[in-house]
Amino acid sequence: MKIFVVNPGSTSTKVALFEDAQCLWTDTQRYEASDLAPYAGVMEQEDFRFGAISKVLDARGVSADFAAVVGRGGQMKPVQGGTYPVNDRMLEDLKNGTHASNLGAPLAVRFARAAGDDVPAFIVDPVVVDEMADEARLSGLPEIPRVSIFHALNQKAVARRAAADLKKPYEECGLVVAHMGGGVSVGAHDRGRVIDVNNALDGEGPMSPERSGSLPVGGLMDLCFSGRHTAAEIRKMINGRGGLVAHLGTNDMREVEGRIADGDARATLVFEAMALQIAKEIGSCATVLKGRVDAVVLTGGLAYSDRLCGRITSRTQFIAPVLRYPGEDEMQALAEGALRVLTGLETPREYA
Repeated sequence: MKIFVVNPGSTSTKVALFEDAQCLWTDTQRYEASDLAPYAGVMEQEDFRFGAISKVLDARGVSADFAAVVGRGGQMKPVQGGTYPVNDRMLEDLKNGTHASNLGAPLAVRFARAAGDDVPAFIVDPVVVDEMADEARLSGLPEIPRVSIFHALNQKAVARRAAADLKKPYEECGLVVAHMGGGVSVGAHDRGRVIDVNNALDGEGPMSPERSGSLPVGGLMDLCFSGRHTAAEIRKMINGRGGLVAHLGTNDMREVEGRIADGDARATLVFEAMALQIAKEIGSCATVLKGRVDAVVLTGGLAYSDRLCGRITSRTQFIAPVLRYPGEDEMQALAEGALRVLTGLETPREYA
C-alpha cells in the first residue's frame, strides 16, 4: 500500500512516499521569505504549497494510486493519541491556526481527493494530544491549569518502538520518554497513555537549546514587572532565546561540546545543568508511574550526543534500563500511524 506523507514546516514542506512502512523517497521544498511574503497568514499558503508539492510528484512521475494520504496534525482541540481521519469539523477548527502544521490536514485532503473519493486522509498524534490524568492538570493556582502540549508524534512512535524491543505491547508498558530537541518534553507513558508531561512550549520542565524551561517564579515576576521588557520579549526569552542560547549564545550542541573539549568551564557548567534538569524530569515522571517503569527512553536530535545521553543515563539507570533512539523521524511516524489503521491494527479515532 502506497502512503503519501505531507509535513509542512514554517519555511519548508517535507513530503515522502512510502510502500507500507518502507520509504521509497523523500523530498524537502524550502521557501525563501519572498515566496511566502504575499500571504498574510499561514493558512493562505495552502494553494501555493499544493502547487509546489504537485510539481514534485509530476517531476518524479508519481501516479496518485495512494492507499492513504497523511499530514502532520496541527493546533486544534485537545485529543487522545491516535490516527484521525480528517473531517470537516477538523478542517474548520484548523482554519484560524498560526502554525504551519495546520496545513497538514487540508493538504492531505486535497491529495487524497485527487487520488480518489475512497482514499482516506489522516493525521497522527498532533501536538495537542491530551491524555493527562486529572490530578496532573492542576497547578498551585486555579487560574493557571497545566496544559498538555508536547512532541506527541515522536514520543508515541518511539514509545511503540521501545515496547516492541521490550517484546511487550505499548498498551502494557510503563515508559518515561524524553524527547530532546530544540525543546525538551518528558512524558510518563502509562499503558498507552501519556498521563503527565511538561509543556515544553510555554516554559515547563528542563531547559533546552532554545527554551528556558521552568524558572524561579519570584525572579520571573520581578523580570516581568521591571519595565525593561515587553510581554513579547519575555515570551521570546522563554521560548526561542532561553536555555543554551541565553547562557552560551548558541543552540548548536556540537558547538557546545566543542567548547567543552577546549576547556570552556562555562560551557561545561551549562551543559551539566541541562543534563541534570532532564534527568530530574525523568525521575519526576518515574514517580508518576509509581516506579513501574519498563524503560527510560531518550530520543530527538540531542539523543545523538553520547556525552549528554551518558550524563542522563548515569543519573537515571537505577530507575529502569535506558533505551536510546536518536532523531525525530516524523515522516516514518506519520506513515506508520496511517498503516496501523489501514491494516486493522488500530481503530481510527473520530475528531468531534
